[in-house]
Amino acid sequence: MHALNYDVQLDTLLQKDLKPLVRSIDEKAYYPKEFLLEIGKNGFLSSEGITVAEAARQEVNVVQNVSSYCMTTGFNLWCHMAALTYVRHTENQSLKDRFLPALENGELLGATGLSNPMKYYAGLEKLHLKAERVNGGYTLKGALPAVSNLGEDHWFGAVAEVDSDKRIMAFVSCSQENLELKEKVSYLGLNGSATYACRFDHVFVPDEQILAEDADSFIQKIRPYFVTYQVPVGLGVVEASIKSVRRCAAKQGGVNELLPVQADDLQDRFDAVQQEFTELLEAGVTWKGILSVRRTAAYLTMEAVHAAMMHAGGAAYLQTSADGRRLREAYFFMNLTPTVKHLEKMLQ
Repeated sequence: MHALNYDVQLDTLLQKDLKPLVRSIDEKAYYPKEFLLEIGKNGFLSSEGITVAEAARQEVNVVQNVSSYCMTTGFNLWCHMAALTYVRHTENQSLKDRFLPALENGELLGATGLSNPMKYYAGLEKLHLKAERVNGGYTLKGALPAVSNLGEDHWFGAVAEVDSDKRIMAFVSCSQENLELKEKVSYLGLNGSATYACRFDHVFVPDEQILAEDADSFIQKIRPYFVTYQVPVGLGVVEASIKSVRRCAAKQGGVNELLPVQADDLQDRFDAVQQEFTELLEAGVTWKGILSVRRTAAYLTMEAVHAAMMHAGGAAYLQTSADGRRLREAYFFMNLTPTVKHLEKMLQ
């Protein structure tokens, strides 16, 4: 797709199909499933003929643009990109052949399921799922407190411990027998993210659905991309917040110019982290490198939404305020695994 046509097509899709939904997503917990599928149907997630790294450079732009309109939807897209990452990297060729085209072309949606395992590998939590080897596959038992971007026909990744020396990673269907889903909609924001608690009661997962027999090594391989697709979620919010600050410049006789954080300050920092992120993507994503960019993006996101609230004044305090919505969403971004505390620990 030519770059100009690509940008125009994406902007048209966002204006026509996402912008009218944002209030419902935030206020009525509406899950924008059809829009998420349209991203794939319009070819924005195709990796045909390019490397995984080249695909990532294209796709982070999509996530960032979506997040500038609605971070909840950008987060859902990140969840899907995480699932895509698992399938793109698996050595289970039959699984890849079965799921990769459907996940890329808008036939199927996926989710991550890796919040607990990422904390486990950082030494912060125990694994919540146990696996037992049985004829033809594994049975999984345990519970994941919150997995987002789920639905009856969606799939997600799950890491389970077989014994002290072995963990496997499976690709699980939401309609799998003995898997119970309970929706969670009592959050401060992101209630339109289709988030569910998942309870596994001896869920049988056949060998055909095993992403990796050695989850420890597999996680090492996929985790840089897992975090890579998070960065544009925050940067999209920063972009929207800077625009909001600029729109408020003339309010009340221009008194906003006396506030300590101005749009140009945020823009300079945004440009710097965007440049660092772009250079990292072009050179090849490293684990420490992407963690550092993710941390910078998290703190900048918080500063940007707070500045927008200050510049907008009382209008930002309305329940229907876009600045207020971004403030609530940004606090989720700070606590999205890896959280800022988690990031600080890993970057010590």
